[in-house]
Amino acid sequence: MSCGAFAVSAPEHSDAPYVGTCGGPISVEPRINDRIRVPEVRLVGPNGEQVGIVAIGDALRLAQEADLDLVEVAPDARPPVCKLMDYGKWKYENAQKAREARRNQSHTVIKEMKLRPKIDPHDYETKKGHVVRFLKAGDKVKITIMFRGREQSRPELGFRLLQRLAADVEELGYVEAAPKQDGRNMIMVMAPHRKQQSQQGRKRTEADAPTEPGTGADEQDPAAQATA
Repeated sequence: MSCGAFAVSAPEHSDAPYVGTCGGPISVEPRINDRIRVPEVRLVGPNGEQVGIVAIGDALRLAQEADLDLVEVAPDARPPVCKLMDYGKWKYENAQKAREARRNQSHTVIKEMKLRPKIDPHDYETKKGHVVRFLKAGDKVKITIMFRGREQSRPELGFRLLQRLAADVEELGYVEAAPKQDGRNMIMVMAPHRKQQSQQGRKRTEADAPTEPGTGADEQDPAAQATA
């Protein structure tokens, strides 16, 4: 039988995506107004006040009189809980909150730096400089000490080197994962302090944001151009 030969209805009291025989989700939106097909609901007023259990017809009438929508907020309750609200405004505010949360989210990147246990002073300073740069940028750093040959019998050399590096950059970051032996390697993870991380996350988000028209250097006020 073809997919168009019959219709599939979503469960009566479920707001979860429903997958029919043909495979597609029906809806994830809450039911509102005439789409709520139950005999009675537990009604909540627009300011959160409890109205009580009322017939669906009375709830729809109250919503119409208040110029609001009747929205099913708890479909699995018995009876379902519905609230009087401006559904369009509620959706818009939720979308704004989600967008703001994404804007403030820190985008953390994990960099890797590899060292040898018997590294010479010049190479150590170079590697440390890279770790400093990564932490200042708000990135985590996975520091790997690579042991070769007889060095594998002296893991304390790698441990002391990682401790020294952590102490040298402690103003910028902290040890998130303590030194741990992993086969021929010893690994430690450092993370930037939260304040540094959040600042860099905001800078990255602002850098990725599109520039609003009229704010560029070439978009000058006509009056200012005439005065110049």
